[in-house]
Amino acid sequence: MKLPMNINWHIKHFNELSAKEFHDILQLRLEVFVVEQNCVYQDLDGKDIISFHLIGNDLNGKIIATARVIPINELKVEIGRVVVNSSFRKDGIGKKLMEETIQQIECLFGAVQIKISAQKYLLNFYLTLGFIATENEYLEDGIPHIEMNLKLKT
Repeated sequence: MKLPMNINWHIKHFNELSAKEFHDILQLRLEVFVVEQNCVYQDLDGKDIISFHLIGNDLNGKIIATARVIPINELKVEIGRVVVNSSFRKDGIGKKLMEETIQQIECLFGAVQIKISAQKYLLNFYLTLGFIATENEYLEDGIPHIEMNLKLKT
């Protein structure tokens, strides 16, 4: 699958984000999770301020993909709020977003375990990236989710 454009990827801790970058991240998350998926939830959960945020910008600087990396402890991190603008979903950007996120986690934290709470319909997508599903299935904000883990090797 080819990407339709060049994407500039970068990761920043919350403290490094500009107000506009954080605004644009929230705007994309709300467009997808609240409006598109019709899910009312509390997006500002206090985790953004302790997180690293991977951002994918198009050539015009617009954020078209983002994910947050939440440090849990020295052995474990969590990936959350994985989102791609709906106009770019069939172009392989979701996979590239996750590959970049995993690569950045390895650079920042080394050989840690990565946890993700995946929407259940994306199970096969995350399996192709090496994640392993646990038996922990649950509803989060009315949407079926499954806990998945990936152990990075040294």
